[in-house]
Amino acid sequence: GECRSIFLDWALSLAPGTDTAEALRALLATYAAVHPGHPMNPVLEAGLGAAPQAMRRGGRMGRSVRPQDGRRAD
Repeated sequence: GECRSIFLDWALSLAPGTDTAEALRALLATYAAVHPGHPMNPVLEAGLGAAPQAMRRGGRMGRSVRPQDGRRAD
């Protein structure tokens, strides 16, 4: 919980164009060895993993066809 919230706040505060993976590696190199059981370490390591594949959500809105005027077809 709390570590993920802190991580999200940190990630959102990065300047546009920042290499997130490089920033995560720098954090891990600086802090993980000094604080080996810290609960933030697994969160940072998970951040280095591949992002999950985006999937289409189901439901009526996912199936609606929109005409050219932008209104929903019911």
